[in-house]
Amino acid sequence: MDLQVFRALLSDEGQSLLAALGDAERAGDPALRHGRPAALVAAAEEQVRLREQAAAKFGEFAPRLYLTPDLVELSSHLAVADYKLDRVLAEFGVVLIDAIGLGNGLDAHLLSWSHHTTAVDPDPLAVEIAGANAPVVDAAMLFPQRQDAASFDSQGEAVFVDLMRRPGPDGAHDPESWSPPLSWALERVRTTGLGWIRLAPGLAPGAVPDLGRAAEAEWISYDGEVQELVLWFGPHGEPAPVTVRRATLLPVGASLTARGLPEPPVRPPGRYVYVPDPAVVRAGLLAELAQDVGGALLDGGGALLTSDELRHTAFATAYEVIGVATHAPEPQAPVEFAVGAADGPLTLSAVPVPLPEPRSP
Repeated sequence: MDLQVFRALLSDEGQSLLAALGDAERAGDPALRHGRPAALVAAAEEQVRLREQAAAKFGEFAPRLYLTPDLVELSSHLAVADYKLDRVLAEFGVVLIDAIGLGNGLDAHLLSWSHHTTAVDPDPLAVEIAGANAPVVDAAMLFPQRQDAASFDSQGEAVFVDLMRRPGPDGAHDPESWSPPLSWALERVRTTGLGWIRLAPGLAPGAVPDLGRAAEAEWISYDGEVQELVLWFGPHGEPAPVTVRRATLLPVGASLTARGLPEPPVRPPGRYVYVPDPAVVRAGLLAELAQDVGGALLDGGGALLTSDELRHTAFATAYEVIGVATHAPEPQAPVEFAVGAADGPLTLSAVPVPLPEPRSP
């Protein structure tokens, strides 16, 4: 969809077509498409399809939003954006925010619920879509502008840079090839003195050297799916000697933070197997989780942990081992874990078990 077609979609004709195509009883009527520009029909049909796909992320807003495939694919769940807004309110307390990058989600819109937010993007379509979506999500203090980030005269007290990008064919990225490049984003945040950068969670090791020397690197998952990596800076934006790693799980709202532990021990299967949330794995916090559940890495099990104890944790799903075999178990086994043990491949069959309630402090 180009800018001209998008503007046609906002016209009376485009709005009536959108409404009709969104009505299940009328959508199949050939008369709706007859005599209308093919590009307009295609754009309206795409909006209906994208709105259906976006319902899981944007909830009640989805049926009225204007979307692109990138916006649906690369944006995070609305609850994730809301969580970050709460962090900004609690930890920054700023009034003016500069948001750089509009095409990958609704972060800037939610920021404007409580902050004067100037948002810039060089893509005119992204800017106009952001403007059209602002009243849908009550983004009263969002001011989108078409401008190249490098020439933008920042006036905010904090800056948010969205560098979420679609993974390459092998999952590798070169953040310096992006527009703007990661080095520019890091410098802009540090110059401003306060801010955060949003990145894809599956960046190749070393793609962000030293995690940008951010104060904190936070991997956020929603319902067991890692949504993004956020580099937080502040106060004063100075490079941190060591970046604190954090895994945050939503909607439960639990966070696990690095404690400087050594690599966890490795052992054969115990009575229980713990499958960590992927945010914990991405954040490199298996040692912290192993300590919390009184366990160790399962020998040959990758990121799986094992223990003879059953302890409460929000950061993993626990399974009770009901059999260990040197060959594949029967097809009816509830869950199978393939383990490349030192004395030959094993398959564990296990059943999920409810975790005990957390102990009172």
